[in-house]
Amino acid sequence: MRNLIPRLTSAARSLTKVAGIAAFGAGMLLSGAGHAEANSKYAGFVIDANNGQVLYNDRADEMRYPASLTKMMTLYMAFDALESGRISKHDKMPVSSYAAGRPPSKIGLKTGSTITVEEAMYSLVTKSANDAAVVLGEFLAGSESAFAARMTAKARQIGMPKTTFRNANGLPDSGQKTTARDMATLGIALREHFPSHYKIFSTRSYSFRGRRLGSHNRVLGRVKGTDGIKTGYINASGFNLVTSIKRDGKSLVAVVMGGRSGRSRDDHMVELLTRYLPKASTRDSGMLLAARTAGNPVVAALPKQVPVPDSRPAMTEIDQRIAMAYGSEPAMAVARMVEPQSGPIVGRDALKAALVAERPSVRMPIPAASRVPAAGVRLPPAAVPAGRDLDPATTGAIKVASVSQTVQVPSSPWVVQIAATPEAEAAMRMLAEAKRKVGGPLSGAEPFTETVKSGSQTLYRARFAGFASKGQAWSACAELKRSAYSCYAVAN
Repeated sequence: MRNLIPRLTSAARSLTKVAGIAAFGAGMLLSGAGHAEANSKYAGFVIDANNGQVLYNDRADEMRYPASLTKMMTLYMAFDALESGRISKHDKMPVSSYAAGRPPSKIGLKTGSTITVEEAMYSLVTKSANDAAVVLGEFLAGSESAFAARMTAKARQIGMPKTTFRNANGLPDSGQKTTARDMATLGIALREHFPSHYKIFSTRSYSFRGRRLGSHNRVLGRVKGTDGIKTGYINASGFNLVTSIKRDGKSLVAVVMGGRSGRSRDDHMVELLTRYLPKASTRDSGMLLAARTAGNPVVAALPKQVPVPDSRPAMTEIDQRIAMAYGSEPAMAVARMVEPQSGPIVGRDALKAALVAERPSVRMPIPAASRVPAAGVRLPPAAVPAGRDLDPATTGAIKVASVSQTVQVPSSPWVVQIAATPEAEAAMRMLAEAKRKVGGPLSGAEPFTETVKSGSQTLYRARFAGFASKGQAWSACAELKRSAYSCYAVAN
């Protein structure tokens, strides 16, 4: 009998631990007095980064405060500037009195001093330095408020529709909100868009001018395969954490928000990773977000015959190519687009994001005193995770040509568009090639072109008809995307 007592005691402890973890996941935590109380700050999310499947979702779309998870976007903006050549790691950034005056956590920068871009980035991922974050923001955009506006615009572009940034560091601001799903999207974007820079998030400690800056992320090392990303805390948010793990061909990004303590948050994150990693897929279906490449931008759905002069500025080239592909004036069309509330799309949204994200990494020297990114148009999101394709809106500010200029549209409840070109023959060739490559859902589809006007230019939409339902059109789009075609489905 005595031999059974230790076993029973151990079992009881295990059950208590499991119950506590389950209570956390359900938005409850045991208080010090042993009574369960609701945790209204909690949100959790786990996504399979190989295929976009959501494995765990507890209030992942409810608004929360990001706290220092904000610095993930600050670093995204810095990585973007490094990749485009607007800044270098060795640039010395001046420290303003405003930046130096930010409250802890900080590294104690002095007004009038300087810090390099590299030093600032490492201080963000280890010490979560609020002063260094503001220095980066001011260096990139001139002021923290201008930088926050650009952070928000970038969030929309990469598929974070519910996130608004007001500062560069995550210090309390009632207008700075996000969701667990949006933070997971940002984590995936950092991994996919900046693989060479992303490794900074695995830093355990950093020597800053003779001082050791230890990482706040204590989940690093607790679970084999974890490689970052970021912790966060303010009173209003509770303890937040975004974590990435890659092991045995599997890949997860997980988010925990609203922990009662850093330890309980970390323990819950470890439990989520341990529980859902075995359920993850080993089959990598490709990038979940629009890709960034070092080479020239290539979009498979655009005809190769269209001349694109190399001398055109990046944003002008992108705008013209969007107009060419979808028959619209891009600034007007983007401004009028309705933000999708459910389900990802890969039509104009994904194409716009892909073109912006894939800008060539050409160094364009800018005077050190004015290293500010060029202003761009407001961009729609490229949704994540990957899934069915639907463009719920019409094609923006498109003016349909007269009937005499338009080919008779086949009778079809739903149609699928893959591009638009200045030449009808080119559009039909693209359709024929797509049908040959994809087969399956397109075997009974009828290719046709539809004429539209974009300013003074006439364009020919390359479309497939013959889909009796939305589901058929979505399936066709999914197959087209697997063959590297951009597309969207629309009711006819």
